[in-house]
Amino acid sequence: MMIEQMKKFLLILALAITAFSCQDESRQDLMNQNETEKVPDSIQTLTGEFIYAGDAAILRGSDFVYGVTIDSMSKTLAEQIQPFQKEEFDLVTVRVKGKIVPKPRQEGWDENIEIREIIEILDAEKVLEEQEEK
Repeated sequence: MMIEQMKKFLLILALAITAFSCQDESRQDLMNQNETEKVPDSIQTLTGEFIYAGDAAILRGSDFVYGVTIDSMSKTLAEQIQPFQKEEFDLVTVRVKGKIVPKPRQEGWDENIEIREIIEILDAEKVLEEQEEK
């Protein structure tokens, strides 16, 4: 009888240890997942060169390059920069407010910018003046 009770006790102990260890792994996975998925949620003001080519757009600054989410705001900006372009693929310096988001597809850049507000379109002379002031 004593052996029967010991076997039951060991079985219950083994099941309890297994259940607790599985639960810890799940918690650990959830904790690690939150850390890797943190994305800044702030709207940033960025100044950079913008180009729009049909189904793709890019915003390039001195220390960043973002793909631009194609939506009504990026199309509006593309229309507004046309008078400043001498050729179809000329880059035009702009200042925009936007949200940086991870890119859904793995092609190109890691992050996109969703343009939320077009602040201004800068000509080359104005950009040089601003850089000299800093």
